[in-house]
Amino acid sequence: MTKAAGAPQLRKGVLGPLVLALLEERERYGLEIVRELASRDLVASEGTVYPLLTRLQDAGAVESEWIVSERDRPRRFYRLTGAGRAELAAFRTDWPAFTRAVESILTRGDSPDQRREVHP
Repeated sequence: MTKAAGAPQLRKGVLGPLVLALLEERERYGLEIVRELASRDLVASEGTVYPLLTRLQDAGAVESEWIVSERDRPRRFYRLTGAGRAELAAFRTDWPAFTRAVESILTRGDSPDQRREVHP
């Protein structure tokens, strides 16, 4: 897998929990979520986030509501549900062990003590 292919796939795999974590802080509208993730180079476009929000809503992890304001155009605000909180809690429980396992493999060759000779 090339750098170009690997990084987007990695980001895509964690976007759901990241969106849930943002919604845990407070309800947000879609473009606000896109901007927050884009500011950290986690998404490049809205085309990734809106389908994800639909999937999260279909799964019952988030719910949404259209809010009409006198000063702004109507916006769909998303909020975390109880199921979304449980999903986020499970991800937070699993994440440290997952990242340690990945790191242990990625850093094997970093020190001379960890390098092994490869025999054909």
